[in-house]
Amino acid sequence: MMNGRARLFADVTLAALLLLVPAFLLHSDGRFAGSLAGFVLGAGAAALMLLLLVYPLAKYSTGVKALVTRWVSMPTLLAFHAYAGIVAAFFALLHTGHKFQSPLGIALVTCMLIVVVTGFVGRYYLPLTALELRQRQSYLATLRSAYEYTAAAMSSPDRAERDGPDMPALALQNVPLLQLVDSISDLESAIGSSEAVKAIFMQWIGLHVLAAIVMYALLAVHVSAEIYYGLWWLA
Repeated sequence: MMNGRARLFADVTLAALLLLVPAFLLHSDGRFAGSLAGFVLGAGAAALMLLLLVYPLAKYSTGVKALVTRWVSMPTLLAFHAYAGIVAAFFALLHTGHKFQSPLGIALVTCMLIVVVTGFVGRYYLPLTALELRQRQSYLATLRSAYEYTAAAMSSPDRAERDGPDMPALALQNVPLLQLVDSISDLESAIGSSEAVKAIFMQWIGLHVLAAIVMYALLAVHVSAEIYYGLWWLA
């Protein structure tokens, strides 16, 4: 589960990554991608992207999982998958030199950002949304118990005194009935919104996998083109 420090890291990293995309408004270097520094960043990004495949292979292949888990646990591998993806995205954006002219490069960067954002949703924000939803549902049950006890006390004081409220609702037994009704209504509305957000977030895995497949296909084309034209230039 994501703690406060992890949530802060996720928010800051995602914001920094998304703000790095329009940095071409302030800086642009069309030759940087072909320089030595640009090559190192691009090669590093490509290498990390290939290493990202270890986690899904280990997750869905028992043979690979048995081999990999001899050296590293699956939670550690998942953490590496998340953080290496972030570093690879930063390297790739810096590799471009903020020069977005090639349709292939633009498509590759777009797919990469979709993969990163959907990965953040699944790794950090979806568990947080599920936790908040469970907490609200638990509090709603407490409010309803207090409401039922208060309503019973108003209609039949002897029965209410005999049955008594549940322990969580005991602290709310003196809250006015109208205030309980308003709180229940507000909480039901908040739960409905949280469930809608969770339903949207639940689609992250399909979009994440689809964008990743397209990204790796575009990456293969990009690397192949660079090798071809690089050899042609050397010749």
